Amino acid sequence: MPESELANMGRYLPQAVQELGYETRTFMPKFGAVNERRNQLHEVIRLSGMNLIIDDTDHPLIIKVASIQVARMQVYFIDNDDYFRRENTTLDKNGEEYEDNDERTIFFVRGVMETVKKLRWTPDIIHCQGWMTALAPLYIKKTYNDDPFFKNSKVVYSLFNDQFKTPFRKSFADKLLLEGIKEKDVVSLKENTIDHAVLTKLAIDYSDAVIESSQNVNADFLKYAKSKKKKVLAYQSKENYGDEFVKFYDSLV
Repeated sequence: MPESELANMGRYLPQAVQELGYETRTFMPKFGAVNERRNQLHEVIRLSGMNLIIDDTDHPLIIKVASIQVARMQVYFIDNDDYFRRENTTLDKNGEEYEDNDERTIFFVRGVMETVKKLRWTPDIIHCQGWMTALAPLYIKKTYNDDPFFKNSKVVYSLFNDQFKTPFRKSFADKLLLEGIKEKDVVSLKENTIDHAVLTKLAIDYSDAVIESSQNVNADFLKYAKSKKKKVLAYQSKENYGDEFVKFYDSLV
């Protein structure tokens, strides 16, 4: 599978930022395509063991970690047998999107939040990349807004050309509700077909800033972000995006 801009950004941005003197930690789903043996993943028992309830069903949260020695950086993988033990990522072998991708994004984002708390790590900037992270701004600003680990965190959402084609199920809005999130906070999900555009605009609503991370981002998303008075960083070439991203982060804190 050819590498996308999202994959490249997720791989190189944390290292570029860390090389400039900032502590970074990366979280991603432990998709079945991630080879545990080759990447030397191991479960972190002290972080695992929690159950996350989605649609009245308990789903065990398993945390695995791998180290990138040359960058002195750790990558944390959010795992669960029900959601991520599949050969592919978001598409099945026939190229069809998994029906439960909506629940998978809920589990991933909530899993990251709980893992950060267990690590007792207080991030200044939470940079969300790709639609799988689109619920993070909502959860951080509504459910975790008074939590000491997140109350002062700024949320940045990166816009890419990545998108899902099949709308999420109508039950999605009810499944994502947690303490602190009210019906009015997700009215866009209640009143519209939950497609990629609706989910992206929800992410923008609750982010502090937006980054144009692909050259051909949907112009409507950028217009929407500016209409919501969000700070926007225009697309940066790969030669200097590390420096420019750090300047952008610093401007927020």
